[in-house]
Amino acid sequence: MNRILLVLLVFVVGFAACGKSGTDPSVQYNAQKAIDDKLISDYLASHPDLKAKRIDTTGVFYIINPGEEGTGNDLFTNSTQVTVGYTAQILTSGVVIAKTDNFHPSYRISDVIRGWQLGIPLMKKDGKIRLFVPSRYAYGPYAQDSIHLPANSVLDFHIQLYNVIN
Repeated sequence: MNRILLVLLVFVVGFAACGKSGTDPSVQYNAQKAIDDKLISDYLASHPDLKAKRIDTTGVFYIINPGEEGTGNDLFTNSTQVTVGYTAQILTSGVVIAKTDNFHPSYRISDVIRGWQLGIPLMKKDGKIRLFVPSRYAYGPYAQDSIHLPANSVLDFHIQLYNVIN
């Protein structure tokens, strides 16, 4: 009899643990989306000299200053390889998390964060862009310990496009 009660108890506890735990992921996503969008909007509002444009409805904003457009009409696909120089910082603190200095790495467009996939095709060779990337288009809820990047960080990139290879 004790064995039956024990098995029944384990079954009931196990069944209860299978219930919904935590918050619905879509609720968490929408809450973080609102936080990110407000951070970027507030930052841009506090810097009226920055004339940023929004990329569609993404929440990613960009600035290409006059004279920094670059030249050419490159076609960008997922397999396009770009050589860039960049500085990446956390928008809220200004902490630089990555900087290329004299080293200019090359990436395939399909291998970079979604914010870059949206912003880099707006550039031309030798052009410069500044991207304000909400966490959902960067690393999302995943901290990047190797670069000391907290989860859900909104990022500010300064990117120069040195070369485009299709």
